[in-house]
Order: sequence, then structure tokens, then C-alpha cells
Amino acid sequence: MNIFVDIDDTICTGNPQHDYFLAEPIQANIDKINKLFKEGNTITYWTARGASTGMDWEDFTLGQLASWGCRFHKLLCSKPSFDMLIDDKAININQL
Repeated sequence: MNIFVDIDDTICTGNPQHDYFLAEPIQANIDKINKLFKEGNTITYWTARGASTGMDWEDFTLGQLASWGCRFHKLLCSKPSFDMLIDDKAININQL
């Protein structure tokens, strides 16, 4: 399976100011995604970091993912900024 995973408020804490330096890993959720990776799924982390500001957060985010022990195949920093996603294939991390 090809699985796309959000980062902020999914595998780490978020905050209203979008200060990614304050993000703390949510290990239980990282473990869920790592399990999907180990089961042979293709994991792509997909984030809206920088979508509103135009700042490039890719290197910083790659460092965070590595330090948190995240297993994945690809990081995409191209997700549009939105308040709600309505999709027929969406699953909340709490449903895993």
C-alpha cells in the first residue's frame, strides 16, 4: 500500500504558532507508522510546513524525522495549507 502521513498533530505535537522547533514526537503514533513501514507499505510523510510562509522546512523536518526514529521512504513538503481534509480514503491516526 502507498500511504501518505501528515506530520504535525499526527506524529508530533503542534502549536497555533506553527513553531516546529517546539514539536515533540508522539512515540505511540510513530510506532504505528513504523509498523506499517515494516509490513512493507510505502510511507510518504506529507506536510504543509512552509505552505503559507514559503519557507523551506525540508532539511529541518528530515532531521526531526531521523531523530524521532521515523521509518519512511519519502518526504514531501508540498501539501497545501487547509483547515479540514475531506477524503474518501482518510484515516485518523487514532483509528490505527
